[in-house]
Amino acid sequence: MSENENKDQTELENGMVRGLQNRHVQLIAIAGTIGTGLFLGAGRSIALTGPSILIVYLITGFFMYMMMRAIGEMLYYDPDQHTFINFITKYVGSGWGLFAGFSYWISLIFLGMAEITAVATYVQYWFPTWPSWIIQIVFLIILSAVNLIAVKVFGETEFWFAMIKIVAILALIATAIFMLLTNFKTPAGHVSLGNIFHHFEFFPNGKLKFFMAFQMVFFAYQAIEFVGITTSETANPRKVLPKAIKEIPLRIVIFYIGALVSIMTIFPWRQLPVDESPFVMVFKLVGIKWAAALINFVVLTSAASALNSTLFSTGRHLYQLAHETPNAFTKALHINKLSRQGVPSKAIIFSAIVVGISAFINFIPGVSDAFALVTASSSGVYISIYALTMLAHWKYRQSNDFMADGYLMPNYKFMTPIVLAFFAFVYVSLFLQESTYLGAIGATIWIVIFGIYSNYRMKN
Repeated sequence: MSENENKDQTELENGMVRGLQNRHVQLIAIAGTIGTGLFLGAGRSIALTGPSILIVYLITGFFMYMMMRAIGEMLYYDPDQHTFINFITKYVGSGWGLFAGFSYWISLIFLGMAEITAVATYVQYWFPTWPSWIIQIVFLIILSAVNLIAVKVFGETEFWFAMIKIVAILALIATAIFMLLTNFKTPAGHVSLGNIFHHFEFFPNGKLKFFMAFQMVFFAYQAIEFVGITTSETANPRKVLPKAIKEIPLRIVIFYIGALVSIMTIFPWRQLPVDESPFVMVFKLVGIKWAAALINFVVLTSAASALNSTLFSTGRHLYQLAHETPNAFTKALHINKLSRQGVPSKAIIFSAIVVGISAFINFIPGVSDAFALVTASSSGVYISIYALTMLAHWKYRQSNDFMADGYLMPNYKFMTPIVLAFFAFVYVSLFLQESTYLGAIGATIWIVIFGIYSNYRMKN
C-alpha cells in the first residue's frame, strides 16, 4: 500500500492543493447532513405523517450511510480522485461517466440557484426594500472570492457556517431537556414525551403520506456525499475519511432525530403550525422575543453555506470534466487551468456566472415556471447519479483494483441491491404527488436522452 500512501501529500496529482484540516472536514461533515429544510420545514414534515417521520429519517439515513460507505471505500483506495464521479467513468463506462459528470454539475448548479434565491429572501427579512437580484450578485461575488483565494479560506468559512447550524440545533435540544425536567407548560399543555407516544399511529394520515415522506426526507439528505469531496483536499485523506463517514449515523441521530423529538416533546405534533418554523416557536416559548430574527440568521448562514459548498464542488467537477472530455469551449475559457494557489479558479468563476443567471430569471415571463420545472427535474437526476455510484462500487469490488485492506463497505453483495432498490422506490415516489410529478417526468426524459447521447458520443 506504500505506493498509494505517497498520494497523501499536500498536493494532488492533478495539481490541486490539499489545504483542508481535519477539524474543517469533521465539522463540514456534521453540517453537511443538516439542511435548511430542517429549520424551516420540520413542522411540515412532522405534519405529513406524525411521529413516524422519525422512522422515515432513520431508514433513509441508513441507506444514505451505506452509499457513503461505498463512496468512502473507493476514495480510500484512490484519494487522488477528487470526485466520486470519476469512479463511474472508470468502472461503469466513459459514456455513463460523461452523463454523471455533466448531470451532477448541472444538478449542483440548480441547487446553487435555489440557495442564492433563498439567501436574497432571508436578507430581505431585515431589508425588504433591497432588490433581490443585487443581494444575490453581492453574495455570489463574496463567496466566489472565498473559493478563489485558497482551499484553506473556504474551509475556515465553512467551519464557522457549520458551527452556527450546530449550535442552533443543540440549543433547541437543550431547551427541550430543560422544559421536560421543569415540567414546563406551553399554551398546548405540559412538555412531555407523551406528546410523541400518545395515540401513536404509523400512518396517522394514511399509508400514502408515509411513503411520500421518503422522497422529502431523501432530499433533506441530498449533498451528504460532499464530505467525500472535501476529504480529498486534506493532508491525510486516508485518516480523515473513515472518521468522517463512521460518525454519520451518530450525527443523524443527534441532529435530525434529536431536533424532531425535541419539537414533538415540547408541542403535541397535531397542533404544530405548518406555516411557522418550529425552531422559532420553541425559542419564543422560552422568552426569546427575537427568535424569528435569530432563526432567520441561522437559515441565512445555512443557505450561504450550501452556496459556498456548491461553488467549491461545481468548480472542481467542471475542472475534472475539462480534463476528461476536453473541447474547444473549455480550452478557450481555460477551465482546465489552476491558479497559483492550486484552485480551479476559471471553473469556479464560470460556475458562479451560471448560478448568477438565477438573479434575472424571475424577471422573464414564463421562464421562471420552466426554471422551477428544471430544478424539480434535477432532483430525480440526482437519484440516477447515486444509483450509478453504487454500480461503480459493485464493479470496483469485482476488479483487480480492489484493495482488500482498505476501508470496506460492509456486506456489499447483500447491501448494494437493497440500496439500489431503495433509490428506485424513492424515484417512483416522485410520481405519487402533484408537486413532484412533472419534475419526475423531466428527469426521466433527461436520463434517457442524455444517457443515450453520452454513451453514443463516447463510443465514437
